[in-house]
Formats: sequence, C-alpha cells, structure tokens
Amino acid sequence: MSEKIYPIVKQKLDAIVPGMCLAKWKQVTIHLPTGHTHSCHHPITHKIPVEEVVIDASALHNTNYKKSLRKEMMLGERPSECQYCWNVEDNAKDPNVFSDRVHKSFEPWARNYQEEVLNAGWTKNIAPSYVEVSFSYGCNFKCSYCSPEISSKWMEEIQQHGPFPTSRHYNNLGHFARQNKMPIPEREDNPYVDAFWKWWPEIYPTLHTFRITGGEPLMTKHTFRVLDYIIDNPNLELELGINSNLCVPDKLFNEFVDKLKIASVCVKSITVYTSCEAHEAKAEYIRFGLDYSKWMASCHVLLSKLPNVHMSIMSTYNALSVTSYNDFLEDVIELKALYKSRQRNVRIDIPYLRNPEFLTMGILSSDFLKYTQDSLVFMQARAQYFDSKEIGMMQRVYSLFESLIA
Repeated sequence: MSEKIYPIVKQKLDAIVPGMCLAKWKQVTIHLPTGHTHSCHHPITHKIPVEEVVIDASALHNTNYKKSLRKEMMLGERPSECQYCWNVEDNAKDPNVFSDRVHKSFEPWARNYQEEVLNAGWTKNIAPSYVEVSFSYGCNFKCSYCSPEISSKWMEEIQQHGPFPTSRHYNNLGHFARQNKMPIPEREDNPYVDAFWKWWPEIYPTLHTFRITGGEPLMTKHTFRVLDYIIDNPNLELELGINSNLCVPDKLFNEFVDKLKIASVCVKSITVYTSCEAHEAKAEYIRFGLDYSKWMASCHVLLSKLPNVHMSIMSTYNALSVTSYNDFLEDVIELKALYKSRQRNVRIDIPYLRNPEFLTMGILSSDFLKYTQDSLVFMQARAQYFDSKEIGMMQRVYSLFESLIA
C-alpha cells in the first residue's frame, strides 16, 4: 500500500481525538498460560483478573484495565503504555515517518471498524478482529533468546539450574512470579483457556485474522481443536496464521499437514510462521532443540503438499546470526525458487533482537559489521528473490548495527 495514504489515516484518527489508535479496540494478544494480555506488542502485558473472565469471557480482551486506557484515548489523553508511538511521532524529523498506531489503524483488520469503535466508546465490550493467542507454553526447544514463561523446556532448565547470573536477572523465576506471569501447566485446569473456548464461537464469525503462537503450537491439543472447528465451520473471510518450529515428532507434523490441507479451503488464507536466523550448526546453537536438516525437510514437505499455504520465516537477527547469515539466505532462496507462485508466498521477516541484551548486535565489535553489510549486498544482488520490503528490513538491521558501533 502506498505510503501516501498514511497522512490521511493520521488526519482521520486525530479528527476523532488526537492519539487515537484502533488497535486498542480491535487487536489483542492473549497469553492463556499466564492469563496476560495486551493490545499490541509495544505495551507490556497486564494480568486478566480471573473474576472478570468468570463473569464475561470477553474480558480476555475487554478487561477493565484496557477500558480505562480506551477512555484515556477517547478523552484525547496519551496512555503511558503507548509511549513507543508517542516517541516516534514527537521526535520524527521526517514528515513521512508515522508511528505504528497509524500503520495498525490502516491494516485491513482495523480500517473498516472506525464507526464500530466510536459506537462502543470505552464502556462497551467489543469483539476484536485480530486475535493472537497462546494456548500453552509447552515447547521442545530452548531458544537462546526465549524465556521460561513461554517454553516448558526453559522452565525445566531454570528450575534445575537457576537463572543466568546477569545484571538483569535473565530468566529469573522470582521475577516472573512477582509479575504474576508463572504459567499454568496444560495438565491443570486453566480458567483462561475455559473462557477462550466459551468466547470463541462468539468472535469466530467476524474475525479477520487469527494467529496461534506458543510455546510450540503443534504440541497442544488446542491447535488441532481450532483446525477441527474451522473445518466444521468454514469462514472464507478468515486469515489464519500458525507458528511452528517444524521440528516436532513426525506423527504430530503429519497430522498438522493433513489438517491444514483440509482447512486451507475453509478459510481465506493460511500462513505458517516458522523461525530461523542462522545456518546449520550455528542455527542449532541459537535454537537448542533445532535439527536444521529436519527443519529444511519440513519446510519442503509443507510447501510441496500444501500449494496454497503461505510461509513466513521469522528471522530474529542477533549477535549469533552474523557469520552464517548468507548461507542461511541461500536456503531461503531455495525455498522461494521452488515454491513461490501466484497462489502463495514464501517470505522472510527480519526483525532485530532487542532483548536479552547479551545477544544483541551491540555486543559485537566493528569487525563484524562487514558480515551484515555482505548480507545486505547479497539480498540486493538477488532482487528477483527478495522484494523491497525484505531488503528494507535487512537495510534497517545494517543501519542499526552501524549506529551501535559508531
């Protein structure tokens, strides 16, 4: 979409009230194992009071706390948890730079709901159009930048050996307990999961986007329950996304592929999100539990058997990615060349790691900058495989690395 539209979007939002963001009403991420939620990835999560979801399952999204923030927005105030966007807007020297509140408010899941948001105000419950949910923290990986509340393998590790001896107390279970973020094991009753399944039939018919995250989603029965529900209740307006490390036992993976094949004709689109940010042994070091060869084989199986399913490779660039990234990009090109078509895309998304600090690019010396520059040049020279957005993400990574060592 042309960026020329964003000034108009900002004007329309600010005409309602300055600082309006439709994501506060229409987008939600729900971490059911911990009972936490937030409206987008910028604000920290907040605890959903159990008593609220017992009375009304929609409190998974419409918490009293979130309603208080909607009230602030409707009164023209700036909720402090949204400071990221205010900083972007207040400090932008380029008039063509817009915060995520503008970008999000023009996403397809938000742009057509302005009237509904105005009618709901801050007092009424509203159904989200974009829902991201984690059913379980069960996972077979211990990725170096992950955390116990979203990986059962990490939980086992820290319970046995204790947290890292870093100044920020990384992976300290006491810290998670103080934040009320200790996850409920899947084998135990979880009132938040119960509330979700009570709420699901209500929101499903009008959902635009539904994405399942983890943990590892293929290790929970709830992911397959969602797929069964979709197969029984087609929604041709729904864009479905499912995360997976694609290294689960073959029985689970094969069941997943079989379910997706049926579900793919029951929704508008399906995207499988998988993660990797280095090559072979270096990738396996970053993502403990990864079998790189199996991951590549699973990508081939999924893409060859499901010709209308998209794939997005989430590649969180970090200090350990730098020296093997070009080799990894060669494998991405292989997937793109074999499977990209009119019916589906194979894309790479390249965010940079911000936490934990000891894995960020900022710990590296200037000698390593050449590797990142080489990766940028590599992608630019292969523009037949990487589009301008993908290359732009690599450019952003390089520019950040350059600024960190300046």
